Order: sequence, then structure tokens, then C-alpha cells
Amino acid sequence: MGCSLGATWHMWDRQIPELSKNWRIFRFDLPGHGGAPAYPTGSITELAGRLLATLDALGVQRFGYAGCAFSGAIGIELALRHPERIASLAVIAASPRFGSADEFRQRGVIVRSNGLDPIARSSPERWFTSGFAAAQPAITEWAVQMVRTTDPGCYIAACEALAAFDVRAELGRIGVPSLVLVGSDDQVTGPAEARTLVAGIPDARLAVVPGASHLVPVEQPAAVTDLLVRHFSTAWQPAYDSTTGQMAILAAPVKPVLTAPPPVAPVAEIAPAVVQPEALGRPDPYDAGIKVRREVLGDAHVDRALASADAFSGDFQEFITRYAWGEIWDRPGLDRRARSCVTLTALVAGGHLDELAFHTRAALRNGLTPDEIKEVLLQAAVYCGVPAANSAFKVAQQVIREETTPQE
Repeated sequence: MGCSLGATWHMWDRQIPELSKNWRIFRFDLPGHGGAPAYPTGSITELAGRLLATLDALGVQRFGYAGCAFSGAIGIELALRHPERIASLAVIAASPRFGSADEFRQRGVIVRSNGLDPIARSSPERWFTSGFAAAQPAITEWAVQMVRTTDPGCYIAACEALAAFDVRAELGRIGVPSLVLVGSDDQVTGPAEARTLVAGIPDARLAVVPGASHLVPVEQPAAVTDLLVRHFSTAWQPAYDSTTGQMAILAAPVKPVLTAPPPVAPVAEIAPAVVQPEALGRPDPYDAGIKVRREVLGDAHVDRALASADAFSGDFQEFITRYAWGEIWDRPGLDRRARSCVTLTALVAGGHLDELAFHTRAALRNGLTPDEIKEVLLQAAVYCGVPAANSAFKVAQQVIREETTPQE
């Protein structure tokens, strides 16, 4: 049983007494949540691999899986990449794509600049209906404290993972019996997203819980418990190897944590790419360029630039996508943080304030903090001139204020 981003395994406390009558229960916290070791990861695939490694160590081969929101994505990933391990799947408040990449990278900028307190204070509005939040102040405060005590680096990495998660085109390959459960009043991943999952997964059933928002196992525990018991009792897929069957967890029921991964590269590091000469059939760098351009500048910015291109400017848009983004920004020699520092300095030197504005946004997305951007501009003041830096500070100050101020 896996938790929502910002929550801990205690969000399942009300389901455990009934479920444990029939099954051995394994709950896990996400990295940096609930006191779990802070090993950040920027991909759902890696988290699914960590979970399987932990289950392997316990001798567990096949299992039923229930995941809420972020952990619902882990469940979908397991069903797609490791179907032999999943006997039955339940995803709660989940989606094949959670919002937009821009939205989650922006949330990472907010946390990097302000810490988790703004996210924590707004979590009850996202997680619960207003009536429940007003009637249950203790649970509301518990929710705030869960988020507030999460490791910020792990939270930011999880936002990166959600930004990259999109399995809409792959849902038809999920072959395990699936329950898609959603609160009727969920404004984060609501009934529309749930219906997309049900329409795409061949063997899926929809359950809409009335009077519940995003953290539906907490808000409507009895209804969720009943649905999970019914689903896992009737939709347990036989093992591929009938001589093996399901294996019980033999380890003592202590709180598990995900296995620590081997050292991995930072989220912002550019993956190495081997550049082949044109004569040897080098791939067109346009595809890599559009991907990097979107990751650095955001979908909204790139969509606007491409939509405004016409017969006169279209070739230029293709040129910068292919060569600036596909050739230079995608080179492995510098990570994106370093490239942002270089770019900001060059734009100050050239007095290109319009470009400086959206590259300041890009720098925040690439992991630079406002203080680090300030240091870049101070350095530029020495080597590019005080008047140029003065103008740059005004532009950057406005952008940083817009990007790092939490939305009310």
C-alpha cells in the first residue's frame, strides 16, 4: 500500500484492521516521507524498481497493490513493466498523466525557494472537502504536519517524477484486474481522470466515492475499505506459474523503508549522448531539441513560440530547436544548472532583457535558487558592467517574485 505525495503510510490506518483479516499488509513511505531515508529519485520507474528490490529481499514475488495519487502512478508502472508481479491493482485518486509538466516543475520552484510550508498550509484544500476540513481540525492539522516534515529535496524530486509521467498511450497493455477509485469532489485528480484510466485499461472497474476529495481513504475510510476488500477478494489474478502461487511476507511486521539505491546522477543532469558525424547517419537533433526545450522553458512557453511561427519565422523556430536545444543544450559536458548560469551571464552582457526574463524562469526550473541567480548577476555586474546588471536585476527580481510566490 503506497501513499500520496506529502503523506505517510498512516493515511491507511483506518483500512488496516479489516484488510489484515485476509492479507499480510506491507505499507511503505516514499523517500523522505514519514522519517524514511531521504534518497531522492526523479522517476516513477526508479521508485517502482526500489519497491521491487525491497519486496525481493522479503521473499515476496506476487502481491496485490493499492496506491493513492503518486503511489497510484507507481502501481500503474508496476502493472506495465512487471505484470508478472501484480495479482490485482487498485489505484486511488490517480491519473495516467498528473496535470502538466509545467505545473509540477513550478511546484518544485516554489519548494526550492520557500520550503514546504506554503505547500503544507494549502494541502487541506487539495486533500479534503471543505466540510470535512472544518469538522475535523485534528486531521487537518495532521495533514499539514505530514507535508511540513517531508524532506524538501525528495518532494522536489517527486515533482520531477510526476512531471515526466505520462502513460496515456500505454494503458491498453495493463493486463491485471484493476479498481480505479476516486472521490466525487476531488479537484486534483477527479472523476474525469479516473474515467480516462477505466477507458484505457481493459479490465478496469470504476468506483466513485461520494462526499470525498483527493485523500479519500482518510475522508471516507469505511467506503474505501469495503471497496478494497471486495476488489482484492474477487479480482485476484492467478500467478503465471501455478506451482508457485502467492508468497506470504515472512518478515516481522516492522515499518519497512524502500531499499537505498546506488548513487545516481542529479535530476538536472543531461544524459550523455554520443554525437555521430552526419555522414554516418547521425539522428536529427530536432526531436532531442524539442524535448530539452520543453523541459527547460516549459510547455506553455514553447507552445506559444511554435504557435506564433509562420512562413516567415517558422524556419528560425526549427533552427533554434535543432541547434540551440538539440545540439548545445543537450551536450553532456555541462549540466543544466551550469548552462543556465552561462546563459544568464551572456544575456546580461548582450542586454537581451526579454530573453533574460524567460531564461530566469528556466534557471529556477533547472534548480538554481533565487540567491544563486543573484550571485550570477552580481558576478555579471563586475564583468559586463553595472548598468547592464542594474537592468538585469529589475527583470530577474520581477520574474523571481512571480515564480516563487505561492498561489493563494
